[in-house]
Amino acid sequence: MINDQYYRRRFVISGIAVAVVLVYVIRLFYLQVIDQSTKDQADNNALVKQTIYPSRGLIYDRNGELLVFNQPIYEITMTMRDMGKDWDTTGFCRCLQITREEFDERIAEIKDKRKNRGYSKYTPQVFIGQLKKEDIATLQESLVFYPGIQIQKRTLRDYTYKAAAHVLGSVGEVNLNDIDRDNYYTRGDYSGRDGLERTYEKQLRGEKGVEVLMRDSKGRMQGSYQNGEMDRTAVAGTDLYTTLDIQLQLLAEELLAGKIGSAVAIEPKTGEILALASNPGWNPKVLVGKERSKNYGILLNDKTKPLLNRATQATYSPGSTFKTIQSLVCLEQGAITPNTLYPCSGPGSTPIKCTHHHGSPVALDRAIEQSCNPYFWCAFRDLLQKDGYGKDNENFRHRYELWREAVMQFGLGQKFTDTDLGEQSSGSIPSTKYYDRAYGKIGWKAITIRSLSIGQGEVLVTPLQLANQVATIANGGYYISPHLNKNDSMLAHVHQLDIDKKHFEVVQNGMQRVMIYGTGRHFAIDSLHMAGKTGTVQNPHGRDHAIFIGFAPADNPQIAVAVVVENAGFGATWAAPIASMMMEQYLTGEVKRKDLKHRIASSVLNESVKKW
Repeated sequence: MINDQYYRRRFVISGIAVAVVLVYVIRLFYLQVIDQSTKDQADNNALVKQTIYPSRGLIYDRNGELLVFNQPIYEITMTMRDMGKDWDTTGFCRCLQITREEFDERIAEIKDKRKNRGYSKYTPQVFIGQLKKEDIATLQESLVFYPGIQIQKRTLRDYTYKAAAHVLGSVGEVNLNDIDRDNYYTRGDYSGRDGLERTYEKQLRGEKGVEVLMRDSKGRMQGSYQNGEMDRTAVAGTDLYTTLDIQLQLLAEELLAGKIGSAVAIEPKTGEILALASNPGWNPKVLVGKERSKNYGILLNDKTKPLLNRATQATYSPGSTFKTIQSLVCLEQGAITPNTLYPCSGPGSTPIKCTHHHGSPVALDRAIEQSCNPYFWCAFRDLLQKDGYGKDNENFRHRYELWREAVMQFGLGQKFTDTDLGEQSSGSIPSTKYYDRAYGKIGWKAITIRSLSIGQGEVLVTPLQLANQVATIANGGYYISPHLNKNDSMLAHVHQLDIDKKHFEVVQNGMQRVMIYGTGRHFAIDSLHMAGKTGTVQNPHGRDHAIFIGFAPADNPQIAVAVVVENAGFGATWAAPIASMMMEQYLTGEVKRKDLKHRIASSVLNESVKKW
């Protein structure tokens, strides 16, 4: 009989042998099939994969004018494995006119795997980028003495005009967050940092290509690997056609020179933004190349805040321009009719005084024309008190919420989310909760919030919202979300207001009267048949802000404009002429009122505004 003890041991030994073989097989399979690191290391010894960067897409205005294009630049890459111990660091630094300390800092940054997660001594690493041809001329002549160094051609943004910096945006080097979010990027890559460059980054950047080169055992390049079968051609970025009219943009920026403010122009029927100017601004060229970081810091610390896009981010009380919305809401909700009359005692009126005497009583069209404060206070009061106050103020608060919802239909108190615009402020149309917190549910009445009736108090809007508001009025009750991509069909983004079209006709007529008999008459052009509304907005921090909204031609609107000039006083003095000339430029192709143009463009209202 076989000894059971040895018999069982034979199976144990066999099992161990099988297990060892399996471990080796599995490990071999892992190394050869799953883990590519060994293969990659071997490949890196023999092959060099050189990235081919695509040309970034160009940017044009609505008429095909080139706005943003590319200029060739160069970057220096180094493959650490090929540099050797006797590498001439001093000579290399002399070629690039950098110090040894700068060289050491860059090398340390390249080798820091927290900052450069793709580091390998076998692959090219970016040492320095954004160099012009003259910066690399000396090195190029001596390249044979610096093994492991390559000069690679890339492109840098350039601009046809010194305008539209806020809209176009800029391109800068990616950070770790960008690399983590999108594996397209590696250290040293560039991407859109703001504006259209950021919004349409994936469209503009294109697709990288790769060229695989082979080298011998001594590290010498032997040409293309496998006749280029593993190469991949770079695909250029897609061009972007914007809705901007660059000549209108240039005019807006010229007229805003020496002032703090903004101007927005929209084509009402399409929602296409024709101009989006914010001042102070800057020449987009200053945020390009090696000087980008330094210049960005200077802009960031400028007390006039040039990096703030006032057209979309700054908020203001709308002042008398809000009376157009107030008219429409009060008409729709039955508080008034076009023939409703209210008395006005001029500057002696209470609780809200009028700025001047203009006859009394007045109907709606003349109230808009003369910007009668008491009229709009009375209309607002009657709307809110239409059902009385009720228990715990419920009827009044309900009426207020109905009014608020109607006002917000114009795009106020919220950001435009279905658009390609970047940073925006939402503004504010305060809710009942806001006033409940401030005064308690029964502590506030119409008289408490009377300033809202004339666009003051807690109502805040952006210039973009003002432009959209007047485009909505020009359209007779709808708007398409403002946008900047000419090729983007926005028909799905039509916002129809729940206000009868006949009420818009009443307000349009009143706005035409403003340009014929009212505060805008001095800057009207009869042949263009303009409609508008001025606003002078109280400013607790200084002089009043000047505001104007308008559209033209009144019978077939093709352009709607909003202009805000901070601390400028009357809207009719500064904002109205800027808007009027913008309408003239867009509709006729030129500004014929040369003296007016020169006076506005050369007037400096804020000495601290710098010209970049």
